Amino acid sequence: MTMKVAIIGCGTIANSAHIPAYMKNKEVEIKYFCDIIPERAKAAVEKYGCGIAVTDYKEILKDPEVTAVSVCTPNKEHAYISIDCLRAGKHVLCEKPAARTYAEALEMQKAAQETGKILNIGVVNRFNDSVNRIKEYIDSGKLGEVFHVYVSFRSHRSIPGLGGAFTTKEIAGGGALIDWGVHFLDIVMYCCGDPKPITVTGEAFCKLGKNMKEYVYTSMWAGPPKYDGIYDVDDSITGMIRTEGPVITFNGAWAQNIGEREMYIDFMGDKAGIRLDYGAGFTLYTVENGALVSYKPQFNMTNHFENEINAFVDCIKTGKKLASHIDTVIITAKIMQAIYDSSDQHREIVLG
Repeated sequence: MTMKVAIIGCGTIANSAHIPAYMKNKEVEIKYFCDIIPERAKAAVEKYGCGIAVTDYKEILKDPEVTAVSVCTPNKEHAYISIDCLRAGKHVLCEKPAARTYAEALEMQKAAQETGKILNIGVVNRFNDSVNRIKEYIDSGKLGEVFHVYVSFRSHRSIPGLGGAFTTKEIAGGGALIDWGVHFLDIVMYCCGDPKPITVTGEAFCKLGKNMKEYVYTSMWAGPPKYDGIYDVDDSITGMIRTEGPVITFNGAWAQNIGEREMYIDFMGDKAGIRLDYGAGFTLYTVENGALVSYKPQFNMTNHFENEINAFVDCIKTGKKLASHIDTVIITAKIMQAIYDSSDQHREIVLG
């Protein structure tokens, strides 16, 4: 008997990742495509040749046949839709970030614990082959003590959908950090064993896109600029996180006046170091027989979104708790909140 699932939000991430992955899983049937824009839901039904198009997610909650949902909406809707689904007896895979704020993420965690239903967050890199190999290297001691991790998620004038949902804090919760940084910080936490954060200091900047009509760019993947819209989020950010494990330093930018795209993570140990090229492979640097050496492991990369969806379906059947469960991922939400709080208050935040 196939498991019936629903897609809530039929935008980019649903069509590029969640829906194709569910379609490839023979144990699953998509029963509903839901979007507040009727044409999007109808287009999904026509494109994939299955399911029912609805505009109100509460119709899904009433259907006892639906076991699980993917929440692929803008960040503003993550918390209340996920909580409603959990309380209706549905298991939930909610896209990253868990929510706009740490307080909202805590409410989501509370609902998952009270209902006993699964709430996983779409930190898809925990299902990435390169990331998992790096974690194995660190866990096995190949790098020795990993004392410092440097994170770079920087691009040249790449603000998405200027004036739209991505650049409106009330909808998105933040900018470059909550959109891109969540993935990078989560990779670090996962590979290093989710160490407890101790102190956080950060500074967020809203500079390059502030005068929207004068912002010069090469492309804007989230749609054309809406000059009557809002731009009140971080387009660049920097800071440091002390943990019970390594110190993490980071520089991130949707937009910088440096014409380079630098998307990587450096894991620095006292025996070896690794540079992960985000979304790709990695290089290991060490010393062997008195010589400096480096090598780039070669392996087949599987689709991490398919891995994520397959693991979600499997954990519903087996009860296995995944590394992407809200109980683990909420650490990253706590760190991001502290970075924003540190920036607002211009001081270091001590975490309990």
